[in-house]
Amino acid sequence: MSQDPLKTRAASLLEHAGIRLDGTDATDLRVHDERLYTRVFAHGSLGLGESYMDGWWDADDLPGMFTRLLNAHLDIELKTLDTLLAHLKARFINMQRGDQAFEVGRAHYDLGNDLFRAMLGKRLVYSCGYWAQATNLDEAQVAKLDLICRKLKLQPGQRVLDIGCGWGEGLKYAAEHYGVHGVGVTVSQEQAEFARELCANLPVEIRLQDYRELNEPFDAIFSIGMFEHVGALNYRTYFEVARRCLRDDGLFVLHSIGTNNTPARPDPWIEKYIFPNSMIPAAGQVAEALQNLFVVEDWHNFGADYDRTLTAWRANFDTAWPQLAELYDSRFRRMWHFYLAVSAAVFRSRRNQLWQLTLSPHGVPGGYRVPR
Repeated sequence: MSQDPLKTRAASLLEHAGIRLDGTDATDLRVHDERLYTRVFAHGSLGLGESYMDGWWDADDLPGMFTRLLNAHLDIELKTLDTLLAHLKARFINMQRGDQAFEVGRAHYDLGNDLFRAMLGKRLVYSCGYWAQATNLDEAQVAKLDLICRKLKLQPGQRVLDIGCGWGEGLKYAAEHYGVHGVGVTVSQEQAEFARELCANLPVEIRLQDYRELNEPFDAIFSIGMFEHVGALNYRTYFEVARRCLRDDGLFVLHSIGTNNTPARPDPWIEKYIFPNSMIPAAGQVAEALQNLFVVEDWHNFGADYDRTLTAWRANFDTAWPQLAELYDSRFRRMWHFYLAVSAAVFRSRRNQLWQLTLSPHGVPGGYRVPR
């Protein structure tokens, strides 16, 4: 009996990445359902992710396998109609306006604080830690928050805005350690309620609000891991809002995933299961959007630290799974493993970066000395 031609093609492609079908290495792919090949070649990353969720295949070292796939650029071989449709929708339809701006909050961030408390560690900070001198996740997240505060040169009594404040940890840290007053906006009801409790005894106001509605003065602004949800059609508006809210002598730190390649196409699986209506900005898009609004005082890249952050999240998630299993099924567990593994591989292969941009309205007189 002749071998399935799709299986033969899959084996040939994987060989270029040093991956074998049903091999014994940790990064080899073990197939449990032969329908896998048809599904993946028909639907690309969406088919690969959904078939993993359905238990059709496994790999002992999932992040390692995906890193090999990306380093060999095999994802280019899997561009499908699903990929094209996701790209066209992101390019021509503004999916981040009006009620749709709140969809990512409902779909992802409202999954349950129990899940994120278990995964994220001591502080509910859902973004890349700063591992320059840190030895564990909690240290890396504190180091990141303090780095942002130092870059902003925060002083007691200043009024600070957090665009996309999450569970309020950034404002809590700034208020406790730098004596500032803060306003945070989020599109997640779950996050807003948690953040209000977290910051209850601090001079911090948490709002369930679209950032576009902001029009009031602040001494400093930061935004951590929210720009990925803004959408390319709204980048200019985002920076215009930040500019109109920032005093002339203020500073703005933008912390965001980014790509140095051409504008990233939304991944169909990530779009469907993890972050609807989200996209990774390209350096050129960011630079164009802030023209004549801000001076770029510093553009800091520590993207490799995201691999360590995601690996720590995966370890925390697995440790907590016996308790989480009472609330989430095994398919959700496989979905989350796939998400964390793909994400780690994207940063390990240096496909994506983690940027912190420090911006000023007119340039810091005498120059800006960069804290690290």
